Amino acid sequence: MTDRKATLSVGDKSIELPVYSGTVGPDVIDVRGLVQEGVFTYDPGFVSTAACESAITYIDGENGVLLHRGYPIEQLAEHSDYLEVCYLLLHGELPSAEENKQFHDTIKNHTMLHDQMRNFFQGFRRDAHPMAIMCGVVGALSAFYHDQMDVTDEKQRQITAHRLIAKMPTIAAWCYKYSLGQPFMYPRNDLSYSENFLQMMFGVPCAEYKPNPILSKAMDKIFILHADHEQNASTSTVRLAGSTGANPYACIASGIAALWGPAHGGANEAVLDMLAEIGDESNIEKFIAKAKDKDDPFRLMGFGHRVYKNFDPRAKVMAETAREVLTELGLENDPQLKIARRLEKIALEDEYFVQRKLYPNVDFYSGLILKAIGIPTSMFTVIFAMSRTIGWFSHWNEMVSGDYRIGRPRQLYTGSDKRDYPKT
Repeated sequence: MTDRKATLSVGDKSIELPVYSGTVGPDVIDVRGLVQEGVFTYDPGFVSTAACESAITYIDGENGVLLHRGYPIEQLAEHSDYLEVCYLLLHGELPSAEENKQFHDTIKNHTMLHDQMRNFFQGFRRDAHPMAIMCGVVGALSAFYHDQMDVTDEKQRQITAHRLIAKMPTIAAWCYKYSLGQPFMYPRNDLSYSENFLQMMFGVPCAEYKPNPILSKAMDKIFILHADHEQNASTSTVRLAGSTGANPYACIASGIAALWGPAHGGANEAVLDMLAEIGDESNIEKFIAKAKDKDDPFRLMGFGHRVYKNFDPRAKVMAETAREVLTELGLENDPQLKIARRLEKIALEDEYFVQRKLYPNVDFYSGLILKAIGIPTSMFTVIFAMSRTIGWFSHWNEMVSGDYRIGRPRQLYTGSDKRDYPKT
């Protein structure tokens, strides 16, 4: 923070506004005093507006940097597991060995769902989208844990965090099992977080599930790389809902609803749709030409990023993980995956894509990994939501822990002026 000032001229009036500096990143101008001068800012999409102060995640899109509590995402993906990253996001520091063990044990003890939740699932159609089920079930958790809803109580907030982190894999896997008509698989405390998720997804009661360490490691990487991404649409939705004092389960459900939109959480699903549209390696050159034609609506999905104007730092981790998974499963010659590998090579070498920095992003690789593991595309966004829950909760927790006010964006009104009701 500084005591510098910026001067805004509005007509013949000059307005002085405070200028603040964060730890890193651009300075911000405090425009809160504008309303007292009879004006306010217009910023569709909030692309130039800092709506909050946060110490959780920092992104430098120009240089391809993503930090969680100051730690680069590449280092966390290499040295941490997902639950350690959850602890970091929630508490601000990495846990000690004892704290890490206690946190892992606590999460394992909260993985079960209330037995009446089974009945809640029965109310959905079997062909309902898994995101619709997840949104409803997470919102319904508030009915099961209504006794601990005092958002001003730090201990109650911590218990809620543990419940959400622990139960989201169970909810996600049950969404999948319900669509198949298969029995729900219960969590196992002898398995790691990612192993447990995969056994609830693919295990059956009549056979023992044996985790594959390569696939479990890949899932853990996907969870880490999707844990938080600063003030995006869904995180901002959770904060806005939380600013009303709503219970945290309802706030997380609002984030799930926002993530469901294809412009936000559906990008990795769009990658596989694109590969299906291309169909065969022989068609790649034709589709590359279409992608370069500004008058053609076709776009290469999974390349470039709205935030990163450089290489997506998460993509570097996912690229190596994708290669490990494909090798483990013997899918190097899968026709669709061969198309993807060829597109990756072109994007990294073709001058058109290099100049425009249209590098493969995290969605490109995560879509390939999830498909290779056998997870249907309808579940991609569900897994994204499951991973992102810790980010949403950490931002909600940060907000309600301090001084905050209800969100109330302004508008540029362009409707009719005051007019009288017509006389008959």
